Amino acid sequence: MKTHTEKAPRSRLHGIKLAALALGSSLILAGCAGNPPSEQYAVTQSAVNSAISAGGTEFAAVEMKSAQDKLKEAELAMHEKEYEKARRLAEQAEWDARLAERKAQAAKAERALQDARQGVQELREEGMRNAQ
Repeated sequence: MKTHTEKAPRSRLHGIKLAALALGSSLILAGCAGNPPSEQYAVTQSAVNSAISAGGTEFAAVEMKSAQDKLKEAELAMHEKEYEKARRLAEQAEWDARLAERKAQAAKAERALQDARQGVQELREEGMRNAQ
């Protein structure tokens, strides 16, 4: 009988904790919706700059244009106090920029590999000529 009475307060306490957690989460999310996504915007701007430095405009032009366009749209949304839209656009722009950076790095690595193969081929040919 004691076990039955001990479980009731514990489950009631558990329910109260869950309700408090749900209420707290709702308040936090509501508060975030009203704040400008300044941190996300800064992260995105940094990602765009890194992609440009990596050669994204040359090797991943489509992704770079998408990132830059979305970043501009995010900035406009922030000015219009549409913070959730601005946050979403900034996140999308960040991922587009990161993709552009990776594509640029891959293209540069491929170019370096081709140059190295060409150099090896030229050395082989020169070695064959010297051996004759």
